Amino acid sequence: MAFSKWEVGIILVTQMGVGILGNSFLLCVYNFTLLTGCKVRPTDLILNQLVFANSLVLFSRGIPHTMATLGSRIFLSEDGCKFLFYFQRVSRGICLSMTSLLSAFQAIRLCPHFSRWLELRMRSPTFIAFCCFLCWILNLLINISIPFLMTSPTHIENLSVRVNYGYCSTLNPNRNVRFVSIALYFTTDFVCLNLMVWASGSMVVFLLRHKQRVQHIHSNSHSSRACAEVRATSTILILASSFCLLYSLSSLLSIWMILFAIPGQWLVDTSIFLSLCFPTVSPFVLIYSDTRVTHKTVLSSWR
Repeated sequence: MAFSKWEVGIILVTQMGVGILGNSFLLCVYNFTLLTGCKVRPTDLILNQLVFANSLVLFSRGIPHTMATLGSRIFLSEDGCKFLFYFQRVSRGICLSMTSLLSAFQAIRLCPHFSRWLELRMRSPTFIAFCCFLCWILNLLINISIPFLMTSPTHIENLSVRVNYGYCSTLNPNRNVRFVSIALYFTTDFVCLNLMVWASGSMVVFLLRHKQRVQHIHSNSHSSRACAEVRATSTILILASSFCLLYSLSSLLSIWMILFAIPGQWLVDTSIFLSLCFPTVSPFVLIYSDTRVTHKTVLSSWR
């Protein structure tokens, strides 16, 4: 049974509200930690950028589509459509890049066959900041063609439209341009996903070996440190696996919409919903796994 536009709107509003609440809370926590320098971890800057990118995805993708679903159609100009979709793609790319960087960082910390120099570099705040800056620059450049493929609903009368989102439309380029844009779009994603899969595989091997060794550990300090590493690794594995699953489903829908079919409204709504799932769920995974947050929550509840 198909959902009505009001039912779809309520689902999206609920999804965005939950996601924005979780990401806003984590942004306050990580920014406070980075500014004060209190209990700063090497991954805090990466997590801060991931949460910020999640917020951008929810605002730039969820809010306009919800407004269009509930009846507001023409509320963006031509330049507004181009700017909005450009930052939708950039923020989505940052989510993928930061999740891959986070997975690689943890794998390098855990796996003993990496050089000591590389491990020390990954612990350097300057090096991590440079990696984050590089991810932003690459995503800003890779998606530079997106504005040329978008138009507002007021300019579609004499144009060939591929996907109509209600508030903006994707133009239908010729076959060669379409395949080139898809190749560029998915090449960087393929590299990041491979990095994520490799890092996740390395961490799974570490967890299996740790399970075999943990019964022989008698030192409380070593045991607590190992438990902290396992908790951090498990969190990153959950983030990476959920991102890969949701990304795969969303990508299949995107390819189908671009190459094979003029999508109906239900397909567009499903694609938007899937693209918002990771930014909505991931902050709560981080909140649950971060002992700084859970410890403060427990203390406040006892008071």
